[in-house]
Amino acid sequence: LATGDEYPAPVAEDIRFDVVHEDADVLVINKPAGLVVHPGAGNAAGTLENGLLAHDPALAGLPRSGILHRLDKDTSGLLIVAKSLAAHTHLVRALEAREITREYRALCVGTMTAGGSVDADIGRHKTQRTKMSVTDFGGRRAVTHYRVLARFPHHTFVAVRLETGRTHQIRVHMSALGHPCVGDLTYGADPTLSTRLGLSRQWLHARELGFT
Repeated sequence: LATGDEYPAPVAEDIRFDVVHEDADVLVINKPAGLVVHPGAGNAAGTLENGLLAHDPALAGLPRSGILHRLDKDTSGLLIVAKSLAAHTHLVRALEAREITREYRALCVGTMTAGGSVDADIGRHKTQRTKMSVTDFGGRRAVTHYRVLARFPHHTFVAVRLETGRTHQIRVHMSALGHPCVGDLTYGADPTLSTRLGLSRQWLHARELGFT
């Protein structure tokens, strides 16, 4: 994430997103694909954070405008935003204690015979620094659980639950299994398939959140 020394504080902008739930303390939004969460290099404006500040200017008084976690630019789905300092403190602790559940839906390349779990450390790719990879040295522990929902001749539809939250975790772990998300050209999906299906992004959606 950008620091105040590198980028100016985000300004409010009219950015469209769906509000799934809102009360005095918590906001849950459905982030569309193609929307960056935080301002950074190459994305100083036009982000979800800019849109949140337009939705509720008081969020400027919270760390990261209340955003608790993030999704990749081209991943759609649910995000939690704290609207009060008390809620932010509580939810950060819950996230660290793995008390917040997150479940995704993914369409993966190939036929997966059964569900399972992946417990494999993830770190920065040795040569391609914009990518992550499974590593035996210098990575952070990452655990992903998945179950098969439907099988097709050349693809498998799965539910994926995160136990940890590393950068690109689902995409890296599914690729390590030999079943990258359809449309995920960064982690090994066939670009010709993406063209045939009319996909411009990886087929990955954050469908469910559970928290107290």
